[in-house]
Amino acid sequence: MTRAFAMIMAGGASESLSVLTETRAEPAVPFGGKFRLIDFPLSNCVNSDIYNVAVLTQYRPRSLNDHIGIGKPWDLDRASGGVRLLQPYRGGPYGDWQRGTADAVRRNLDFVQAQNEDHVLILAGDHIYLMDYRPMLNHHVQSDAELTVGVRRVNAYETHRYGIISVNNENRIVEFHEKPRRTRQTLASMGIYIFRKDFLMSMLQSSDYVDFGYDVLPAMVEQRRAVGAYTFPGYWADVGNVQAYWEANMSLLAENPALDLYDREWVVHTRSEERAPSKIGPKAQVNGNLLANGCRVDGVVERSILSPGVYIAEGAIVRDSVILNDTIIEPGAVVDRSIIDKEVHIGAGARVGDGDDNTPNRTMPEEINTGISLVGKGSVVPEGYVLGRNVIVHSYTGEEAYGKRKKIASGNNVGGAARR
Repeated sequence: MTRAFAMIMAGGASESLSVLTETRAEPAVPFGGKFRLIDFPLSNCVNSDIYNVAVLTQYRPRSLNDHIGIGKPWDLDRASGGVRLLQPYRGGPYGDWQRGTADAVRRNLDFVQAQNEDHVLILAGDHIYLMDYRPMLNHHVQSDAELTVGVRRVNAYETHRYGIISVNNENRIVEFHEKPRRTRQTLASMGIYIFRKDFLMSMLQSSDYVDFGYDVLPAMVEQRRAVGAYTFPGYWADVGNVQAYWEANMSLLAENPALDLYDREWVVHTRSEERAPSKIGPKAQVNGNLLANGCRVDGVVERSILSPGVYIAEGAIVRDSVILNDTIIEPGAVVDRSIIDKEVHIGAGARVGDGDDNTPNRTMPEEINTGISLVGKGSVVPEGYVLGRNVIVHSYTGEEAYGKRKKIASGNNVGGAARR
């Protein structure tokens, strides 16, 4: 059996996720009620019999580190192999902080060299998919490639979000363009790379290669190296912006969702909190939702996802929204088409995502323009206050930040930088 170890890139900041990454790294962002984004590559690894995994961190790693711990939920708490958190550092021959994915691996080449496996599986820590890596690894070895890239077809209108490739009749990559503004090609890189270990170490001796997508892959294609493509036919989502994150969550509510979280043959493992069962009150109305453990619903919840410990009071209404852990929504409040982070308090009679004015957010017009409002971690929406569409309430925003404004018009922001 071909041997490989995995390195998960979990260090980047993602401003396109707005308040969701003000207090945490993107791979630590909650998803689907009880999971975090990092759970998917970690679970894919162990389900593929890969038990030697390194997680490379940098940006605001505390939440991610706490979640992974010693790796017990994924059976990665092992004396040999297991999961290791490779923390960033300054100094030495590389100077300041890591500048990209390839630079992050370069700073850990001593770790790479010390592993016994012959191949390195490089993964993004923020993608949603269920994949057995073993067929791709076998394809990589049998094709005698120096690098194999996981690819899949994407919507023609979204090619600007991805690295787009062209292949020849032998499934070798002959062209690559990172996030092109215009292209007729729709075959996209998934950010999944398998390298021959010796080749990767040789390639990264040069400090010119900062990022795998922007530097390493284009250089290898230009040099006509043996770069293969492996097509993945299943569900895959890059949730790197607010709209994609909301859509990926909402897709779980379909009658037959493309992402099957109930497959006993391919379990998505996570660090679960000890919570009581969900409780639905006698006057509650619950229609087409995902409710995690510890939720209490006495109001109306429609087409929404509730994470552990959420409380929806009698008379409150939640529609088409993602509500994260331990948020309280008081009587008479209405939350519509919104993403509410952890430990938020929405006061009685408040409205979030109100009206038909779809003015884009003034600071993030390209990312937040479809009517989704966001409330950051630990914030308060005061009793009776009204927030329009595409509104951002920054993390840890208290009642005093609203001043005398009881209505926040669509596209506006409340609060400032997040508390560290």
